[in-house]
Amino acid sequence: MFGYRRGASLNTLLMLCAMSFLLYVDRVNLSTAAGPMMRELGMSNTQLGTVFAVFAYSYAMFQVIGGWFADRWGSRLTLLMCGTLWVVTTAGTGLVTSFAALLAMRFVLGIAEGATLPASGRALANWTPKARRGFAQGVAHSFSRFGNAITPPLMAFLMLMFSWRFAFFALSGVTAVWVLVWWFYFRDDPRTHRGITAAEIEKLPPYESRRSEVAGIPWWPLIRRIAPTMLVYFCYGWTGWLFFTWLPTFFMHGYNLDIRSTAIFSSAVFFSGVVGDTLGGVISDWILRRTGSIEAARRNVILVSFIGALVALVPVVFIHNLTLVTCCLSVAFFMLELTIGPIWAVPIDVAPSYAGSASGFVNAGSAIAGIISPFLFGIIIDLTGNWTLPFVGSIALLLLGCAATFWMKPQRTVESTLPTALLPAGAVP
Repeated sequence: MFGYRRGASLNTLLMLCAMSFLLYVDRVNLSTAAGPMMRELGMSNTQLGTVFAVFAYSYAMFQVIGGWFADRWGSRLTLLMCGTLWVVTTAGTGLVTSFAALLAMRFVLGIAEGATLPASGRALANWTPKARRGFAQGVAHSFSRFGNAITPPLMAFLMLMFSWRFAFFALSGVTAVWVLVWWFYFRDDPRTHRGITAAEIEKLPPYESRRSEVAGIPWWPLIRRIAPTMLVYFCYGWTGWLFFTWLPTFFMHGYNLDIRSTAIFSSAVFFSGVVGDTLGGVISDWILRRTGSIEAARRNVILVSFIGALVALVPVVFIHNLTLVTCCLSVAFFMLELTIGPIWAVPIDVAPSYAGSASGFVNAGSAIAGIISPFLFGIIIDLTGNWTLPFVGSIALLLLGCAATFWMKPQRTVESTLPTALLPAGAVP
C-alpha cells in the first residue's frame, strides 16, 4: 500500500486509520440523530449549535495539553485514556434526558477527542519515514471522512430499527473493542514491538524517549513557527465544522428530506472527502519526491485545495436545486480535504522532536473555528431561515486561508532556530 509492506508499520497505520474512523463516527453521530433528539429534548437550532460548540470548546482546550501529554508519556497511554472516555461519553449520550445533560456529555467527549489527533501525530512521527508522512496522514484522516460518510446511513438504520438511544450504545461497544486492541498491540518505540522487522526499522526515524525532554519544550519558538499553519487550519476548520456538524440537518430541514434521504445525500458529500484526504497525501508526497521541496509539497497543495473549495461553494449560495447543491458541496468537500495530508505533515516536518505538541497547536486552529462557526450557523438559521447564507462566511475564510499559506515555511524546523545546547537528544538542527 503505497510503499508499505505487510508488517508492524502497516498494522500500526491501519490501527490509526481505525481510530480516525471511530473518532468521527463518535463525533458526528449527533448530527444524524439531531432531528429526533431535538424533538424529544425540546431543543432549538440555536441550542443544537450550542451543543456542537461546547464540544469544540473542550476539544480546543485539550489540543496542546494532549499533544504535550503524548510527547511526554507516549501515544499508547494517551489514546488508551482518550478511547476509554469516548466509550463512556458515547454510551452516556444515549442516556441523556435534558439539554444540560447533553451539553455535559459533549463537553467531556471534546476533552477525549481533543488529545487524540495530536497523539496520533506523535505515533506517526515515530512510525513513519519522512517521505511517507503526507500519505500516512492523508490515509489516516481519509478514514475519518469514511466515518463521516458511513455514520448517517448507519445511524439512520439503527434509529429506524431500534432507537437513537440504542444507536449510541452500539457505537460505544465498537469503540471499546478498538481500545482493548490498541493497548495490547501498539508500542511507542517501534524497536520494542515484537512484530517489527529489521527492514522496517532501517527506514524509520531515530526514536528517543521524550520524558526527560518535554519539560524543556521551546514553547515560544514552537508557537512562532507553527502559528501560520494554525491560522490556515482555522480557515479550513471554519468550513469543515459546518460539514461535520450541520450537513445532515441542512439536508433534512433545508430541503425537507426524510431521514433516509438525508443519510444518502450526506453520505454522498462525505464520501468525496475520503478520496480527497487520500489523494492529497499522495500528491504531496509525490511532489516531495519529484522536487525535494517541502514547501511545494505542503503549501502549494493546500493553496490549490482552498481555491478549488471556495470556487465550488459560490454556487451553493445562489442555487436551490438539490442535485446541483449536492454536487457543489461534494466538489467543495473533496477540494477542502486535499488539505489534510499535507497540513498534518507540517507539524512533523517543522517540529519532529515535538510532533505531539506541534500537532496540538495546528489542530487547535480548527478547534477554535469549531467553537464559532457551528454556533453562528444555528443563529443565522433561526434568524433568517436561509440555510445557504452561512456558506458566505466559508468563502471569505477560505480566501484568508489562501493568503495565509504564504506565511507557512514547512522547510524550516524549530530545531534549526535553537542553540545547539537547547536541542533535545538526537535532534538534528
